[in-house]
Formats: sequence, C-alpha cells, structure tokens
Amino acid sequence: MKEIAKKYFSFIPGIAVALAIAFVAKIITDNLPIHLISASVVALFIGMIINAIHKPGDIFSPGIKITSKKLLKFAIILLGAGLNITTVMHVGSVSLIVMVFTLLTCFGGGYICGRLLGLNWKLSNLISAGTGICGGSAIAAIAPAIDAEDRDIAYAMSATFLFDMFMIIAFPFMGKALGMGNEAYGLWAGTAVNDTSSVVAAGYAFSDAAGDFAVMVKLTRTLSIIPTVIIFTLINMRIKRKELSQTAKVNGSDKKIKYNIKSIIPWFIVGFVALAVINSFGIIPETVSSVMKEISKFLMIAALAAIGLNTSFKDMKKSGIKPMLHGFIISALVVVVALAVIYSEQWLGLLQ
Repeated sequence: MKEIAKKYFSFIPGIAVALAIAFVAKIITDNLPIHLISASVVALFIGMIINAIHKPGDIFSPGIKITSKKLLKFAIILLGAGLNITTVMHVGSVSLIVMVFTLLTCFGGGYICGRLLGLNWKLSNLISAGTGICGGSAIAAIAPAIDAEDRDIAYAMSATFLFDMFMIIAFPFMGKALGMGNEAYGLWAGTAVNDTSSVVAAGYAFSDAAGDFAVMVKLTRTLSIIPTVIIFTLINMRIKRKELSQTAKVNGSDKKIKYNIKSIIPWFIVGFVALAVINSFGIIPETVSSVMKEISKFLMIAALAAIGLNTSFKDMKKSGIKPMLHGFIISALVVVVALAVIYSEQWLGLLQ
C-alpha cells in the first residue's frame, strides 16, 4: 500500500509544473488583443525554454511523463464532447470533397516530400497530420499511436504553427482579392488553415459569416482523426512486427506481435467516438459539454507543456531546416489544392 501511495505521490511535482505552465500559457493567450496563437503552442515553447535554462530533475520526470502520455490521451477523449454528428454531417456534405483532396495531398505529398528530404516517417506524418487535419489536436492524437518521440511532436507543432502565422495575415487579403463569398472563403480557411485558433483568426478577419462556417468546417475535419489514428496504428504495428521478425531471426526466436481489435483501435479513440455519439443524442447537457471541452483544451495545453519540458532545442537543431521545409511545402500545396477544388465546386454550382 505504501509503495502504491509513493508511486502516485511521485507524479505530483511533474503534473503540477505542467499544469502551472498551462495556466500561464492560457493567461497569455487570453490577454492577447487578437488570438493569433494557441495556448498549446505557447505552453510548448515555455516548456522548451525551461528545459534549455535548467532541465527538470528526476523528481519531476514521472509526472511529466504521465502528463505527456496519459493525460494527453484523456484530453483526446474529452475532445469528443465538442462534436455533434448532426452538425458534422451537414457541414460535411459541403466540405467532404475538399477535405478528401487536402488529406490526399497532405499524406501523399507528405510521404514523397519526407522521403526526398530524408525525414523519419513519424516526424513526416506528424507534420502532414497537423497540416491536413487540425494542427495540434491531430499531432497529439497520432503521436501515441505511433510511439512518436517528444522531439518529433515539438518539431511538428512548430512547423505547422509557423505557417499558420503567415496564413492568418495573408488569407483575408487573398480571399478578398479573389472575390470569394463567405461560404467559399470559410470552407477554404476551415480546410487549409491548421490550428483552431488560427482558423478563428483567419475566418473572422474576413467576416462573421465566414468565421462561423470556417469553425464548423474545422470541427468536421477533427473527425478524420479517427480513421487516421487507426491507419497509423496498423502501420506502426506492421513496422514493429517486421523489426521483431528480423530480430527473431538473429536470436532464433519466433516471437510475434498479435493483431486484435484492442491493439488496432486505441482505447482513447474509442472513448473519443463514444463521447461524440453521446453528445450528438443530447444526453450530455450543454453546460456539461462546454465544461468538458474546456477541460480537454486545458489538459492538452498541459500535455504540450510536458512535451516541451522533455524537449531540447539542441535536439531539434540536429534535425536541421528540413522538417520546417516539409511543413512549408505541404501547407502551400494544401492551400492551392483546396482553392482549386473550391473553384471547381463553384463552377459546378455546388458552392456559393
């Protein structure tokens, strides 16, 4: 009993530091005149700065680890409380074609780009997921499914964030120069801009109607996390099985990774889907749903703070400029492809 209590008490210092950083990051972003940057990104960088000044000691390690792994998964589950399947289906009927093309661009183009730049497959696909799905939330959801390193998560977050800053400023001007309507622009911003806070900033800078539609499209994009995580779980298992098979040949062992539903579909994705379905039937009161969404956001901020505390600028520097170049190329391709599909839909009379 004492050992169990000691184990749980060992988590407190690390969790407390991550929560404190999340609180500071939230205060900073809430007091910005314009929401240009998400609190998750701020928390990540605060954590990395602390790591650079003085790396957290062993007393903080257990809590930091559980925050970046377990609490992150719990935050993904609670994210489902912000989704309503009815709304998603309505918006999805308009945005589905654009999202299919942008996702194919992200992961298809990302695969080729990653190979050409010599990036490891985990970092390459985290950047693609952040660009194609929903920024930090997608990166956070896919990272545990592929056993990604904290350094790769931090780099992927940084790569998507930097291009988002450019899009927030450029999108409203480009939309007006192209003579886009509210729905067309909202669809463009909702599918091509990555992080939620960036979609809000870029959308409402054009008009309130465009901002409303952009946010709905962004929430619809979030659902593509489900099949993406399952696919990458299978890919990771296949790679692990291949590596284990090669090791077994050397050692004369016949150990294999067994496939089952539990291993293919991560438990946190099951929870995410279940909560989204429950919320869609109106079982969860709106006030409770709002609280759960806020808790999800805060826990995700804390998880990114913990990842930052585990990430060294020196380690990121070793990767060089290539991951940033990967993020820029894929983001630029998504912007162009989304715009081309939207103009095609307008020409066919499917979009206003």
